[in-house]
Amino acid sequence: MAHFKIRLSFPEDKIKEPIIYQIGHEFKIVTNVRRADVREKTGWVELELTGDSSEIEKAVESLKLKGVKVEPIERNIIE
Repeated sequence: MAHFKIRLSFPEDKIKEPIIYQIGHEFKIVTNVRRADVREKTGWVELELTGDSSEIEKAVESLKLKGVKVEPIERNIIE
């Protein structure tokens, strides 16, 4: 089981979309919000992803395709 921590930055047009919920259902991963600051026009979330490393990679790519800025908090996937 791998763990990966990322920071997501949401643009205004994505703030109300259930993006974290979506990736938790699209991929075989567990999402865990560690910290967040979400406001009406902008927001960020520190998110921990747990699951198979290939599923985590697919989820991260999906986030990017949805228009979310993704930055790693920990550089490597921890297994």
